[in-house]
Amino acid sequence: MKLQFTMSNIRVSLLCAAVAASAFGQTTALPSKITLDQAIQFAIDHNHSLLATRTTVVQNQALEVQANVRPNPNLFTDWEYLPLVPTGGGLGNYLHDSTEGDIGISYLFERGQKRQHRLQAAKDATAVSRSTVKDTERTLAFQTAQLYINAQLAESTLDLAHQDLKSFQSTMEISERQFKSGAIAENDYLKMKLQLVQYQQDVEQAELSKAQALSDLRQQLGYESVSSEYDIADTLEYRPITVKLDELQMKALENRPDLRAAEQGITAAKSQYELAQANGKQDVTVLGNYSHVNAISAVTFSVSVPLPIFDRNQGNIAQTHAAITQAQELRRAANGQVLTDVRDAYEGLLSSNRIVQIYRSGTLDTAKSSRDISEYAYRRGAIALLDFLDAERSYRVVELSYRQAVAAYATALEQLRQAVGSRSLL
Repeated sequence: MKLQFTMSNIRVSLLCAAVAASAFGQTTALPSKITLDQAIQFAIDHNHSLLATRTTVVQNQALEVQANVRPNPNLFTDWEYLPLVPTGGGLGNYLHDSTEGDIGISYLFERGQKRQHRLQAAKDATAVSRSTVKDTERTLAFQTAQLYINAQLAESTLDLAHQDLKSFQSTMEISERQFKSGAIAENDYLKMKLQLVQYQQDVEQAELSKAQALSDLRQQLGYESVSSEYDIADTLEYRPITVKLDELQMKALENRPDLRAAEQGITAAKSQYELAQANGKQDVTVLGNYSHVNAISAVTFSVSVPLPIFDRNQGNIAQTHAAITQAQELRRAANGQVLTDVRDAYEGLLSSNRIVQIYRSGTLDTAKSSRDISEYAYRRGAIALLDFLDAERSYRVVELSYRQAVAAYATALEQLRQAVGSRSLL
């Protein structure tokens, strides 16, 4: 136990040293591009809220040390009947013959193995805190993945905005030549110029969204863990997986740290109950005393123990016994919550997958073909400007909706990973 406490202090010291080194410019090269797995690992290693939560384990380990200590002995002494004024027979004789002095020591012997029960209760509380920290890591991993997907979607949207702007600028050049040659009306040409502003605005908005997404992700990772100009390495892609609900639920029951914390909570409640029973045992105080009274030296020994007539710690015993039932019910609730979380996430993944398939089954190709045909026809004067702009707008809406659907599917997949409590679902 002491070794664990020491190693924890070492880890905290190393972390403080790393922060101090960073403050003085002694830093290693920070990554400029990170994958999703790297982002999650950075968050687990550097997120300050998580680091603060981890200190609860160290604090509980310190409480283990305190729970294992024995009572201190009590040293007492007194010297009575000292004269206020000098005496006729001499001060030395008076102090020897007429005063009283005592010195003694007492010690409390704990009964009922209180120290052992205190230590076990503290260890069980530490086990619960470890599982709670693991559950915080699980939640943090999902939040980090969610922010990473937001950055992927922002990058994908920015890429689409650039493609649309480039394509429209090419059409705009043709329209300008047509206008100068009298092939199209001035009003149609002006409408094209106004539409160009919308495309330029879309690019600016997409760039802002990506910058903000990267900023939010950096805060989650730990601001000092990546460079200020970092970027994401993974692109937004649709990666279908096949999983079975019953297998996922079984895996979740094995992996979920919050369920493990609930199970450990039952053990901790039982430890508290046993400690309360031990505290109901009356302790024994043994005293040894040396006295010097009126030129006579004597030794006194005594033993005292409270009579358990009224206070037998019965209230705390009853409360901790009821707490065991509470912990058991919380464990059952946690078990049901795990199964519910997995089912909800599983159904959400299936729904998101079906939406993606709607686009991939022909909607994307239809929208692109419609846009390409309309553009080809407009450049040759076969359709009106409004028809071309409508086809262009429909293509943008479908393409953007598809990318949002892929991002929603990726988020649903991360939600399922969180519900299972594992990054690996297969």
